[in-house]
Amino acid sequence: MRRARPVLRAHPAGRAPRPAPHPVLGTRPALRALHAEWTKLRTLPSNWLLLAATVALTFAVGTAAVSSVSTRECASAAACHEDTVKLALTGVWLGQATVLVLGALSMGAEYGTGTVRTTLTAIPRRATVLASKAAVLAAATGIAAGTAILASLATARWILPGNGFTPEAGYPLLSLTDTPTLRAALGSTLCLILIALMGLGLAVLLRDSAAAITTGLGVLYVVPLMSDLLGSPTWKDRLERWAPIPAGLAIRVTKDLARLPIGPWPGLGVLAAYALGVLVVGGAIFTRRDA
Repeated sequence: MRRARPVLRAHPAGRAPRPAPHPVLGTRPALRALHAEWTKLRTLPSNWLLLAATVALTFAVGTAAVSSVSTRECASAAACHEDTVKLALTGVWLGQATVLVLGALSMGAEYGTGTVRTTLTAIPRRATVLASKAAVLAAATGIAAGTAILASLATARWILPGNGFTPEAGYPLLSLTDTPTLRAALGSTLCLILIALMGLGLAVLLRDSAAAITTGLGVLYVVPLMSDLLGSPTWKDRLERWAPIPAGLAIRVTKDLARLPIGPWPGLGVLAAYALGVLVVGGAIFTRRDA
């Protein structure tokens, strides 16, 4: 006795339905990834606190620095020989810590909570995930850094003349129409963006927020301290030339550039090489290992 063949019922529409497309492999996956990362950044209060701290610390330290100097302490105003632009941007030295933490937490927090698996389920293309994180982080850091730096320069322009740093004494009012001042302002903003990206790269590489932050802070503050403690002028010069910090901070200098171990733009290039190098290496490993 033959078995009855199963009856194949036609789909009401005349053909079987197509499988649903993958949530992000459809149109514009990069835009969806960017939107997802922007949503993460703006919905976490800690990110806003770190961005606010970047603005506040950079501005406060810069304002304190310009308020603490006066030509009355010098034999003459010209004898002070202060780099007033660098002085106004002193706060960048402290603001770099908060942007590093912001960068490290943007990825390290996901590893810590395990939500990185959810992210990669929604967006399987890991390179897209990392690129989106980097883009959103760079934009947010750039806005905060630019705000802090412009506020610092504007405040210094108002304070310094009252302390004797006047055009008559050889100290022009700080202005972005002055090429060295504009270079220092733009370069300092880029410096903070690169440090945030370095924090992101370290978190991707180490897969731990605490380890990334500790390593990053060591690079930012311990390495420059070592250059001050070295007894050899030759090694001190080499460290200041090839270490990411202080090489990157040379971008703030507008006077006596010939005395610097490395020029402003080459110094920023050294920092960029380190930051992007860590990010690329971390990204290469991120795309090949399990979450």
